Parts: sequence; C-alpha cells; structure tokens
Amino acid sequence: MEFIATNYAPIMFAGLIVFLLLGFPVAFSLGAAGLTFGFLGIELGVFPASVMAWLPQRLIGIMANDTLLAVPFFTLMGLILERSGMAEDLLDTVGQVFGPIRGGLALAVIFVGALLAATTGVVAASVISMGLISLPIMLRYGYDRRLASGVIAASGTLAQIIPPSLVLILMADQLGKSVGDMYKGAFIPGFMLMGLYVAWVALLAIFKPKMVPALPVEARIYREANGNAGYTSLIVVMGISTVVAIFLASHMADIHSWWQGKEVTEVATDEKIVTAMCGGTFIAFVLASFNRIFKLGLLSRLAERVTFVLIPPLLLIFLVLGTIFLGIATPTEGGAMGAMAALIMGFARKRLNMNLLRQALASTTKLASFVMFIMIGATTFSLVFQAADGPKWVEHLLTSLPGGQVGFLIVVNIMIFFLAFFLDYFELSFIVVPLLGPVAEKMGIDLIWFGVLLAVNMQTSFMHPPFGFALFFLRSVAPEKQYVDRVTHKVIEPVTTMQIYKGAIPFVLIQLVMVGVLIAFPGIVTGALDKPVVVDMEKVGDEMLNQLNDAGGGYGADNPFGAPEGGEEGSAAPAPGAQQPVQPDAPDAPAAPDAGGYGSDDPAKALQDSLNASPASK
Repeated sequence: MEFIATNYAPIMFAGLIVFLLLGFPVAFSLGAAGLTFGFLGIELGVFPASVMAWLPQRLIGIMANDTLLAVPFFTLMGLILERSGMAEDLLDTVGQVFGPIRGGLALAVIFVGALLAATTGVVAASVISMGLISLPIMLRYGYDRRLASGVIAASGTLAQIIPPSLVLILMADQLGKSVGDMYKGAFIPGFMLMGLYVAWVALLAIFKPKMVPALPVEARIYREANGNAGYTSLIVVMGISTVVAIFLASHMADIHSWWQGKEVTEVATDEKIVTAMCGGTFIAFVLASFNRIFKLGLLSRLAERVTFVLIPPLLLIFLVLGTIFLGIATPTEGGAMGAMAALIMGFARKRLNMNLLRQALASTTKLASFVMFIMIGATTFSLVFQAADGPKWVEHLLTSLPGGQVGFLIVVNIMIFFLAFFLDYFELSFIVVPLLGPVAEKMGIDLIWFGVLLAVNMQTSFMHPPFGFALFFLRSVAPEKQYVDRVTHKVIEPVTTMQIYKGAIPFVLIQLVMVGVLIAFPGIVTGALDKPVVVDMEKVGDEMLNQLNDAGGGYGADNPFGAPEGGEEGSAAPAPGAQQPVQPDAPDAPAAPDAGGYGSDDPAKALQDSLNASPASK
C-alpha cells in the first residue's frame, strides 16, 4: 500500500491508459479514471476527502467559461458556409485562374483550403467540401491520385492552425492565455505552412509534370468573346489592390495615430496583414462594381468573377479576425458575428433553407456537447491528479531531460506526434496539454509559442495513416468504384485507401518540418504578439519624488501632510527656535523608525526608501 500511495500519480496515469485501451470513449474514460482513483485515494489516505467537494465548483466553472462559447459559434459558421456553396464557387473560380499552369488545380485547392480555414475553422467541412468538388475534377484531367488525395486532406487540415481554429481556442483555455494572442501567434505560421504546401506542388510541377497536368483549353470556361482568357485586366486589378494593400501596411502606424489622436509607433504584423488585405480587396470590389453598374467593359469575365467570388470570404475574414486583431471584439463576439454573417450570406445566395439550417444546428450541438463532456471528464481527472501531486511528478520527469528548453520541446513534440496516432486534438488538448503547460512555463517557455507549436504538431493527428480523421473524411467522399465521368465520358478508376495513405505522407513530413522551424525560430510566433508594457518603477519613483519636491513636500503646502503652517485648526504652532516639550520615556517603547515611513521628518527620503525596499522596483 505504501508503494501505491508513493507512486499514486503514475499509477493513475497508467490507469487512464488502461481505460482508453479497453475501448471506452475518451470523455467517460477520463471521468471514470478520475472518480475511481479519487475515491481510492481517499481510502488510502493519499489526499483528504474534501478534494471531491471541489468538483462541483470546477464543473460550474466550465459552464460559466465565456471563452468556450466561441466553439459552437465558429462551428456553426463553418457548417453554414459549407452548405451555402461558397467552397464550390471558390474552387471553381480559383481553379480557372490557376488551371492553365501545371499543378494549377492543386494550387487552387491549397489556396481555397486556406480561405476556408480562415472562415470556417472546421477540418471536416473543408476536407469533405473539397473532396466532393475538386477530387472529381483532378481525376478527370489526369492528376496523380496520391497527390490529389494528399493535397485535399492537407489543405483541409489548415483549418487546424489558421485562425479561427477550434484547437487554438481550446489550447488558449487550457494554457490560461488569451485566444486573441493565440490567434495572432498562429497567423503567420499557418500561412507559412500553406507556402510549404505550394512549394511542394511547384517542385512536382517542375520535376514530375505528368503528376500535375495543366487544365486543357476546352475546360477553361471564363473566356472573352474574342477567345482572350482575360488575365490582363485581372492582373491590373490585382496590381492596384496590391499597391493599396502595401500602402496601408506601410502606413498603418500613421493611420492608428490619426484614429486614436495620439502617436502610435508600432502595429502588430498580423493586424497589418488583415487590414491591408481587406483594404486591397475593398478597392478591387469598388472597381468591379463600377465596371458592372456603368457597363464600362474594362474588366474581363474572369476578373469580375474572381473579384465577386472572393469578396464574401475575405469580408468574413475581416469581420471575424480583423475585429479580434484590432481589439474591437473578443473571439466569442467575433464568432457570433461570423455565424450571423454566414447565415445572412447563405440566405442571400438562396443556398440555405430551414432543412440545411436544422442540420447545421444539430451538428453544432453534437460537437459542442462532445467538447463539453470531454472537458467535464478532463476536469474530474485533473482535479484528482493534482491532489495526488501529479504535476510535480510530470515536472520532475520532464525537467530532468537533457538539453534544457530545446530538449524538452523535442521530447514533448515526439510524444505528441506518436500520441496523435491514437488520439485526436480534442483529447490531446484536454489530457496532455494541462500536464505540459505548467512545466513549460517554469522552464521559461512562452506559452503562446508553446501552444502554437503543439497545435501545428497536433495537425498531424488528422493526417496519420491509418487513423487520421482527414483521411477518413476523404475516404467517405472519394470514389470506391469505377465510374463514367459526366464531362469527358471516360471511365475513371477508383481511389484506393492505400493511395490516400501514401498521398498523406509527404504532407505529414512537411508539417514536421514546420514544427522544427518553429522550435528553431520562436520569433515567427512571438514576433506577431503585442509587445508587453514594461513599467520602470525606479523612473516612476523619481518622477514622484520630483513632484513632491516641486510641491514643497505635499499638496502645495510646506507641511507634507497638507496641514496649515500654524498646525491643525485650534492649535498654536511653536515659535521658531522654541524648545519642544519632552515626552517621558515609556518603558520598552519601540524605537522610532529610521528615516522613512510615516514617522520620517523627510517625506521625500521616506518615499525613496519605500521604493527601494519594494520588490516591484527590483
């Protein structure tokens, strides 16, 4: 019994693994392990019975957590957009833009995946939408099945890291950090990961062009009457928008200074990107609107189509991320506005009816309930685990690793990578992250950096063969049997499960490369955060001393306590040079305070001594 009581925390963790291996759902495994070891620990005297009395308060705290309201809001927004046909329009339009170049369809899938990630934040919606829409087109025009499958699954998982990602909300909650800061930290890494996907497709287009053929001429539908593709006017509009965006980004501090009425010298990078992007897009929308209203004929069909199709998602990105980054709205409020905007867009496009809305609400309720049950189970487990000094056991286990911070990060990421074969990001967020966060903080690791790093790593949980959820989503919509293509009337071979698995492996390796880049260059994450305000207490003390000395030691009076020169009302002040009355010595009287404190003759010196003794001044 003594051995069990001494090693209660590791035994408890092993017990959780046993529950999971028995096949119980994660939420119930966590709750069952917590309650079982909680009552057993009370019987063995490991911790007092009062520990279990704290559980109801913890559960009420979960219900009152405003941050978690963002989860159903963003989920509903993503499902509404997926059902409103926005993904279909985006893939069709962007595919036409990039189609004439080798790998153009794959590039279109990556860019649309990033746009859907920045508007929906739901992996399942992105993968299923792009699998249904783009996979038949890629198969129709001879794309390699492995690449087509891998690029769709990987692009869908960008919703895991590009804000407004659900995993970042959970990560911020578990690490005790701001969701807005987590979004800012993940913004640049998310688009860097997209850039790595683009680079991989470009390399294949150069060295293995047969894997990524260009779209044939007959498949390019947005052409002018004279046969012109219409790229010239599109390039002109993009050039004007880019110039406006660069101008906004370079003068963002001046705009803030004008808006706030005070000088602003620095603006966060993510804020510059979002605002500049939306400003450039607005200019393109104005140009396209004038061209259509006044029938100027300056823009091609392709240019108009691209402009009007890209405006809704980009507007939604600004409404959600822009308001969060600018500090106008909290992530929960941004999610609520995004969900409402998605409903308006869906009904305006006449793609949304009450039946689809009911389906979206039902799916949102299921996911929110799933998250809530896991949180209840995780809270029960963590309460008992903390009472058994589990965090100390984890801390001693991890801080003894060689290599300091880098060694800790490498071991943790290897552990997360292998756990992701069996657990998804919800389970990892609620089981592992609460154990690792306090250790990382004690080692001096920035928790925003740590959270984004783990989020990129957890992204591989969707891509791991054979249990990756993105692979399952794609398998559910990929053709399992031969079929006749409705456009070319050719027989198309099915996509096998092994082809999906093989296609995912290069993108898993790319994600691991991104993890290594973030470990080596933490500034990619922390550089996007607002600079912490540092208060120099010594300078503040000097200013207060100067003010006191300038005022003669008080509020405009020579007496530091503000009393008149003659003393208190009704009392006479002693004449200059007069002998002060001597008080009899009291037995065992405490010594008068040294120069300083309330008994000091020199208030300025008292303040200086007080500041010097203050821990905040050191």
